[in-house]
Amino acid sequence: MKNKQQTLIILILGALIALSPFSIDMYLPAFPAIAVSLRSDIAHVGYSLTSYYAGLCAGQLVYGILIDRFGRKKPLLIGLLVYLVAAIGCALAPDIPLLITIRLFMALGGCVGMVAARAIVRDLFPPEDTAKILSILVLVMGVAPIIAPTIGGFVNTLLGWRWVFGVMGFIALMLIAAVKWFLPETRSADATVSLKIKIIAPEYLAVLKNRSFLIYSLAGGISYAGMYAYIAGSPFVFMQKFGFSDQSYGWAFAFNACGLILGSQINRLALKRYDSAKINNYTAMLLLLTGLVLLFANIIGQAGPYITLALTFLFLFWLGFINPNATALALKPFSAAAGRASAILGSIQMTAGVAASWLVNFLNNGTTLVMPAVMFGCTLITMVLLNIYRKLPHKKMQA
Repeated sequence: MKNKQQTLIILILGALIALSPFSIDMYLPAFPAIAVSLRSDIAHVGYSLTSYYAGLCAGQLVYGILIDRFGRKKPLLIGLLVYLVAAIGCALAPDIPLLITIRLFMALGGCVGMVAARAIVRDLFPPEDTAKILSILVLVMGVAPIIAPTIGGFVNTLLGWRWVFGVMGFIALMLIAAVKWFLPETRSADATVSLKIKIIAPEYLAVLKNRSFLIYSLAGGISYAGMYAYIAGSPFVFMQKFGFSDQSYGWAFAFNACGLILGSQINRLALKRYDSAKINNYTAMLLLLTGLVLLFANIIGQAGPYITLALTFLFLFWLGFINPNATALALKPFSAAAGRASAILGSIQMTAGVAASWLVNFLNNGTTLVMPAVMFGCTLITMVLLNIYRKLPHKKMQA
């Protein structure tokens, strides 16, 4: 593969993975405007985040088998088309319940990019290079949380919140064109892959029985759920409690996203000297410590806007190490079933994200304590899982 072609493919894959984060982050600054326009409150608008996470969770399991059965491109194009129609529907939504429902379908379409991109990386690159390529994808997709809230804030201020979803639809249209004309098919259709539930279920179960896959998927997914707790809680913490405007919030969100990007790129350098498992173990300990400090600062009432910004930046910095390495370690045992493994991995991650997002909204008590409490809980569970795995006897397992 030529360098120019590889660069273009990585850019497209990064954009596909970034579509859902962009769809989450871009409309966060518009939460107050949506709440006023649809005669609701920010907590109820937040449930549209939870429904989106639920759609990501369920949709990935469906696409996992479809991209192994029909190849990568056809399901990609269909999913992106569903996303485009749903984005238009969100722009026209007359009330909160309908917005929450349409966001579910928006996620069901958009999540195809996450599943297909990870599987295509596994198709094109050897297992020892997977973590490095995924770190590059984190860099590409990391642009989304940097620019998305800022763009969303400007669009909301100039044109209104409905046009925020119009911009999302335009992005989907551009991705459809990129996939159709510039992304090669990396796996041909395979008629031997069954679409029958009674056959699919045992195949998914076989993936879950791989101990390495299960532990690293859970550890990576639950640690990443800490970021979703931050995403769900940050509009309330920064805009309502700290008094940030929608544009100031967008800049703060972008600053924190730089932590995720910086961590992922230093991870690429670290992989030249250390293996993914060792990096995961050390950064998980540092993530736990950061979460604990953020929680303690809130308990004693010392977590002002600057301390909160610094600690959430550091939290996302360590996640920039953990996510690519945990993903690479989870997918390492799989080749033919890469699509299914990618789908389950993504579904586990989104299930954890749904739980964290829901908890932040459900436990909202008008203080800044809930968000860091859920974030710390995610880091604690991650550390426990990795410690359990280290103490288990290791043997080669076939997938």
